[in-house]
Amino acid sequence: TTSTSKIPSYKPDMEYRRLGKTDLMVSAVGLGGHSRSNDEQRRAIVSRCLEAGINYIDACWDNEVKRDAKALKGRRDQAYLALSHGAREVRNEDFRTSKKLLESLDELLLASGQEYTDLWRITCLEPGGRHTFNTACEIVDALEKAKKQGKTRFAGFSSHDRRWIKFMIEYFPQIDVVCFPFTTMSKRAPQDSLFDALKKCDVGAFGIKPFAAASLFAGKPEENNQRGRLALRYILHSNTVVPIPGLNSLPEVENAIAAVKERRQLDLKESADLEHASRQ
Repeated sequence: TTSTSKIPSYKPDMEYRRLGKTDLMVSAVGLGGHSRSNDEQRRAIVSRCLEAGINYIDACWDNEVKRDAKALKGRRDQAYLALSHGAREVRNEDFRTSKKLLESLDELLLASGQEYTDLWRITCLEPGGRHTFNTACEIVDALEKAKKQGKTRFAGFSSHDRRWIKFMIEYFPQIDVVCFPFTTMSKRAPQDSLFDALKKCDVGAFGIKPFAAASLFAGKPEENNQRGRLALRYILHSNTVVPIPGLNSLPEVENAIAAVKERRQLDLKESADLEHASRQ
């Protein structure tokens, strides 16, 4: 058990989960990087998250990293900030060597005024284009070197391909954390799944796109809020993945906070409503 004094922005009515072998205790819901908010709005969103005990912020494009580093200025120790330089990492074929990846990290740390990141989670290809084994080795080499150089505390990556993620974490024990889409339509495989591998390898997991890139929302604000809470409750109940929704406003933050406090198990009507919304 971790002393609550060691949990950034700890609040007794927020739930915290151990992030695999990192041993970090992160809030049950984090703050995703994709957001339509400007710098001023983002600072207010980050402030409300910290007040409520949300202590993980994820940013995967350079503009998001610079914006969130600015929002955390003067209180960097109150949250875990993860970063990726999505356009200048392995999705771009010019950045598939350890050397080029480390140059990209240095560039982003300098541009965002940071000496280190809590988690460097390299953005990898989406399904339909798995990386070669050679590129996988380059990714892991860059992550290892960045850790040794004190530029990142922990090593990870994001991918939309669960089979590739499973291979990576089983083959490379250097991987601490992974990010992948987990929505209301995601189901746990009955056996030998990625989730079994996450548990066996003690790797932390974040669920990106919990609202299916906002496609879950199609109704009035109150209906959208209800769908958002149902989605977060579904994800929180079904496994140990920590959802990191992109939150665009203070009301959306309040809605996510409320979801953590509500019961996890959906009743029959709630399950049917969520299934209907998801299929739409």
